[in-house]
Amino acid sequence: MASNTPDLSLLPPLRDVIRDHELRATKKLGQNFLLDLNLTDKIVRHAANVTDYHVVEIGPGPGGLTRSILNAGAKSLTAIEYDPRAIKALQGLKEAANGKLDIIHADALDMNLTEMVDAPRAIIANLPYNIATPLLIGWLKDIYKDQNAYQSMTLMFQREVAMRIVADVSSKAYGRLAVIAQWLCTAELRFDVPASAFSPPPKVVSSIVHFRPKEQELSQPSFDLVEKITAAAFGQRRKMIRSSLKDYKEFFEELSLDETLRAENIPPEKFIELARLVENKNA
Repeated sequence: MASNTPDLSLLPPLRDVIRDHELRATKKLGQNFLLDLNLTDKIVRHAANVTDYHVVEIGPGPGGLTRSILNAGAKSLTAIEYDPRAIKALQGLKEAANGKLDIIHADALDMNLTEMVDAPRAIIANLPYNIATPLLIGWLKDIYKDQNAYQSMTLMFQREVAMRIVADVSSKAYGRLAVIAQWLCTAELRFDVPASAFSPPPKVVSSIVHFRPKEQELSQPSFDLVEKITAAAFGQRRKMIRSSLKDYKEFFEELSLDETLRAENIPPEKFIELARLVENKNA
């Protein structure tokens, strides 16, 4: 353990924290608490060397993953929590962190992390299921604007969502989320987390996905246009692109796109090339 790492050894067990603060997980907030510190330590190990980063965590709950991030020696940790009960439950951890933990009572969907946390930044989070996808899209937009917005993101999703993020072209799970995530990041499925690891156990398996921003080209099409084109393509995913992408048919030949293909058969780079051609024509 690094010499500047807080000593959290005297903190009470997480189950005691939950009991003492009546911190029952609620479905409304998408809460499922991770209490196994061996598992939270494993998640942080997959985030690589956090000693180099100012880390952001979303929805810390009773603070299991929070403890692991601090124990790993993060430069600092900013935890954004919506539930006021959890804010109170985390106060003992904040005191033990010796100034390395900042707890913010807010809705993460409203937060601009690049403005509130110093660089270099990393995000490590067991995301609330009900807001995981919009949070991810928001952070991908940050990376689009600045590829150094986050050095990495190590995030837990429902396995179904995780598979949509890392899906290969022509697979059943491949869609808009895969295109946008793989355009801007290298996204890797690291490991699954069984429902039994949570309190209370959810009805689904969860998965850890690790993201690293890609080197971006100088002339990227607008994020909004990529969203618009992929929405059109995958909104009618069983139709051939001559129908779903009929507004962009003039570019098919230049892109060597067979009009009888479906959206699921088109790799991310082709969608980006299409958006670039559309944008150049409209410039």
